[in-house]
Amino acid sequence: MVLKTVVISLGGSRIIPNEVDDEFLKKFKEIITKHKETKFVVVTGGGTTARKYINAYKKMHKNFYKQSKIGIAVTRFHALFMMEYFGKSANSVHPTTLKKVKNLLRKNHVVFTGPLHLTKRKQTTDANSAQIASYLKCPFINITNIKGIYTDDPKKNPKAKFIKQMSWEGFNKIAKKIKFSAGQHFVLDQRASQIINTHKITTYITKSLTDLDKIILEKKDISGSIIEG
Repeated sequence: MVLKTVVISLGGSRIIPNEVDDEFLKKFKEIITKHKETKFVVVTGGGTTARKYINAYKKMHKNFYKQSKIGIAVTRFHALFMMEYFGKSANSVHPTTLKKVKNLLRKNHVVFTGPLHLTKRKQTTDANSAQIASYLKCPFINITNIKGIYTDDPKKNPKAKFIKQMSWEGFNKIAKKIKFSAGQHFVLDQRASQIINTHKITTYITKSLTDLDKIILEKKDISGSIIEG
């Protein structure tokens, strides 16, 4: 079995950790390209690049809206970069509505997009991904730079424990406790958690492209985390 449609939130930290990660992107493209029976929507994040601009805006005492707007501009640039990277198999126009995403998906194997909204408050690319997955009624994969869900930030707390599987409700309780900030760095934002909990969207969080391949083939033996049930 192969999934017919998949929404992927591709962390900006995977596209450009410091420099553009050619090795990662080449493998990512190979996996997407080989699964010709599956349609993909890939929502690109801003990662460290966006956070650098957001931090600069904070120092300039720019308000929350302007901080968010500069972060969104970076994510959309990453989407345009990925369109060029994939070439003819991808869209050439950035969508701005759910309907436009669906229309572009009919014509393309993969559709890249940053956030659909410029003015949506307290929402990151993860929430946009969850929203699109809900609209298309398909699973959601978050490809980030950590293995999956932990009891605490594993980069700051070496004693943080990895969580293989969580319920939608259980994950939503954790996410709601975290204060939102522009460019926040957590596996899924509060709005994304609320959407997947409300609409019961099977969600995968991983850093492994081997996991991506397995998930498309509807295999559950992945190294990352699964949110469902």
